[in-house]
Amino acid sequence: MRQIFLDTETTGLSADNGDRIIEIGCVEMLHRKLTGNNRHFYVNPGRDSHEEALKVHGITSDFLKDKPTFAKVAQDLLDYLNDAHLVIHNAPFDLGFLNMELALIKQPPLKTVVASITDTLVMAKEMFPGKRNSLDALCVRLEVDNSGRTLHGALLDAELLADMYINLTRGQNPLLMDEGPVIDANGDRISALDLSQFVLPVIRANEQELAAHEDVLRQIDKSSKAKTIWRTADQKMPQSVA
Repeated sequence: MRQIFLDTETTGLSADNGDRIIEIGCVEMLHRKLTGNNRHFYVNPGRDSHEEALKVHGITSDFLKDKPTFAKVAQDLLDYLNDAHLVIHNAPFDLGFLNMELALIKQPPLKTVVASITDTLVMAKEMFPGKRNSLDALCVRLEVDNSGRTLHGALLDAELLADMYINLTRGQNPLLMDEGPVIDANGDRISALDLSQFVLPVIRANEQELAAHEDVLRQIDKSSKAKTIWRTADQKMPQSVA
């Protein structure tokens, strides 16, 4: 699966009230491995950032004055995101700005370009209800090093998001999955192991072990006053007819 972790920085908090995108950062992951095939754009928004927003990202209008407009980078961005599984923290915010910018250049919304969109904020709220689930808070909770994050930056935040996502979803994949070819230390491809070649031995309990097991069940049954589920289930099962 090709996943793109995306973050934006903006001139303010409201796309509906004229705020614009000033930075886009994208990090690519293929089969849960970072590829290094990332994208990073600074964008001239044609307006100043709000004072509070400037304190967050530190990207000045003077720095952005010679950067391309969103219209100039849009096709490169769309080609890069095409058919990818997009992962964003607090997706409605970034999508609201991206879709607004696309609408201004007569392009359809981003959902028509990507394969899917995952919001890690929604995931985090389900896993950690009642706790702070900002990117910084999750990095601390999931042991992702964010010590270099003094100001917000789209590419850095996308990189942190990718690391955080890996830790957030660790253990949620099936044991048998297609991770692509396995490569050894010499760069040679290792053939997949066919597990069907193996016959696993079945070690059955002996009489002494069965008796000990039955004794434990009997003690539990006695403590519960004969209300254990396995005894009740045995009584309800129909007897076979000889």
